[in-house]
Amino acid sequence: MPILNPGTKRIILASQSPRRIELLKKIIPTFEVSANHIDEPTLGISVPEQLVTQLSTHKATVTARRIASGIVIGADSVVVLDGKILGKPRDRDECYQMLSSLSGRVHEVYTGFSLISKPGDWIMSDYEMTKVKFRPLERWEIETYINSGQPFDKAGAYGIQDDAAVFVESIDGDYYTVVGLPLTKLFLALKTILIGEGKN
Repeated sequence: MPILNPGTKRIILASQSPRRIELLKKIIPTFEVSANHIDEPTLGISVPEQLVTQLSTHKATVTARRIASGIVIGADSVVVLDGKILGKPRDRDECYQMLSSLSGRVHEVYTGFSLISKPGDWIMSDYEMTKVKFRPLERWEIETYINSGQPFDKAGAYGIQDDAAVFVESIDGDYYTVVGLPLTKLFLALKTILIGEGKN
């Protein structure tokens, strides 16, 4: 049972990601899901922690413009390999390219989140980074995973919680950051707003 009670405070998740919806249920019993279809802007940012926090702020801001009171949560994730940011694959070829490049290697997953509390437009952002090591992958394993359709809506072309779980040899850091929300940091931020100094 979630341990953080928002009381009468309206909570809105600015994401329709099934993974983020399920994760947020672990800390908040009731919340709304934004129906917005937000195009992620190309910001030209090469520093991953800056990129995920700015994109999460953008997502939260778009939804926050539509409400007078409440807390909006935005989030964004990227995969980084050798300093190169990998977002969501555009097609099958890019899926294969990404997964092949991750095979037998260590990469980083950055997930940023932003909270906007209204009225007052109080904003806070943070991020978490987790290192993930893939075992060496065979061509047929990659192709079978692509054929499942699972990689196309995920940064780095994989989801650690789905069939790609068997690609992962080890992780160093927070598992939930790889899934899509750094739960502990998000919980502490929400607690600050709801029952701490930021309570409205």
